[in-house]
Amino acid sequence: MAHYPLDVPAPHHYTFAVRDIPEVTIEQRERALNATHWNEFAFPAAMLTVDMLSDSGTTAMTNHQWASLFLGDEAYGRNTGYYVLLDTFRDIFERGGEKNWKKIIDLVRTDCRDVEKMMNEVYLCEYEGGLFNGGAKQMERPNAFIIQQGRAAESVLMEIVRNILARRYPGKKFTIPSNGHFDTTEGNIKQMGSIPRNLYNKELLYEVPEGGRYEKNPFKGNMDIEKLEQLIQGVGPENVPLVFCCITNNPVCGQAVSMANIKEINRVAHKYNIPLVFDVARWAENCYFIKMNEEGYADKSIAEIATEMFQYCDAFTMSAKKDGHANMGGMLAFRDKGLFWKNFSDFDENGNIITDVGVTLKVKQISCYGNDSYGGMSGRDIMALAVGLYESCDFNYLNERVAQCNYLAEGFYKAGVKGVVLPAGGHAVYINMDEFFDGKRGHDTFAGEGFSLELIRRYGIRVSELGDYSMEYDLKTPEQQAELANVVRFAIDRSRLTQEHLDYVIAAVKALYEDRESIPNMRIVWGHKLPMRHFHAFLEPYPNEEK
Repeated sequence: MAHYPLDVPAPHHYTFAVRDIPEVTIEQRERALNATHWNEFAFPAAMLTVDMLSDSGTTAMTNHQWASLFLGDEAYGRNTGYYVLLDTFRDIFERGGEKNWKKIIDLVRTDCRDVEKMMNEVYLCEYEGGLFNGGAKQMERPNAFIIQQGRAAESVLMEIVRNILARRYPGKKFTIPSNGHFDTTEGNIKQMGSIPRNLYNKELLYEVPEGGRYEKNPFKGNMDIEKLEQLIQGVGPENVPLVFCCITNNPVCGQAVSMANIKEINRVAHKYNIPLVFDVARWAENCYFIKMNEEGYADKSIAEIATEMFQYCDAFTMSAKKDGHANMGGMLAFRDKGLFWKNFSDFDENGNIITDVGVTLKVKQISCYGNDSYGGMSGRDIMALAVGLYESCDFNYLNERVAQCNYLAEGFYKAGVKGVVLPAGGHAVYINMDEFFDGKRGHDTFAGEGFSLELIRRYGIRVSELGDYSMEYDLKTPEQQAELANVVRFAIDRSRLTQEHLDYVIAAVKALYEDRESIPNMRIVWGHKLPMRHFHAFLEPYPNEEK
């Protein structure tokens, strides 16, 4: 077969909708910053040139997703999308790859009118023993809960676990380790009265490869297994109700987690009879990194790797607004009759169930988010999410997405900007603010937040500070402070930004780096100790005295 190679990749998609960006002056942005108390979350998005605050729900959906909106069933009880979505999860997370997919969504897309076929293949299918019970089994032992976003799934999980632990062990404080708790996960853990710990290798994280590129991704998002074992033994296994694993590791600069490390986390957690909970907002990107960098996975598909990965969790929370390639959606699930179910359900002396934790979770879901068929989502969004989950298994899509992250990270590096975390993750690029400011700014200056807000003021670029300010360095214990990565995140929206956007961001950050001594520090003037304060606290800038 003939080959005529080029030194540029072939395109894999077209863009067919355009949104204009308004021209905004620095004076107008300053007025808006003052009016919104210098809170980057409150700055009007329509006044930005490039918004990289988050990749959550900001996806540009595909034509197949837009078409699926018209197939949305808004019935209050057991809408068609309910069956489609749960079986989409079964296809990708449990059936071992595309060759085993049922893909019942195609029966809906082709307007199947065969009622017997729909009953036998969609409505009345019984499933048990996995993460997604079906039919009567989902009613008898509910273990999968549609919830509109990951934060809500975390909140439901943490509240129920807190209530169970408080009833069993009044006044007792617990520790929950992770390779990296994201801000909302950490906030929910704190609100349940527990202590979050981040166990990763910070020295490896900030290591800079020669020339800016590793030959193989070193999986900097891995849990430090030795630290995990030491922590569990130090506080006592009875004081560690859950072990978390964030995939990819968002607070640790979006870095990937290897399959080998996931197996080891599972081994240690189960050694002490502790359930392992995945935070899988970016499961597909992590599968991509495993495929590209871990021995034995090069010939496996994203879905095959996902199925193996999910074998090692006892429960998971998901913001499907990321690797669901959708604008809305979430999921909470645990393994049927698995370790999470055993540890948090109540049994009599003969082993008969008294209180099923799944039923308790379902009560909370229904009381807060709506019937279990939709969990706070519209039928339209459910269908778009189901399509998006399949699309996230597409290698070409993931390859282009990771390439965008690499382009931005290497662009910063080549521009001489210090502190760029390399290699890039699968959804964002991070800059270490301690190194960016040459170690001259103290933790009390919140200089990373000053950097973020100065990017808005000068260039209309919004990013997310995920360091001293957002992760509450000043409110942590010394052990927790040592585990914090003082970084700023440049999130890249799925299927939305072009090279033109990234070149603008690179130029802006280069210019700001060269003038970094003039970047103001920030102080909190209201909301200092509010839970997840960065979403609603008030700030004010003050001049840097070091220049």
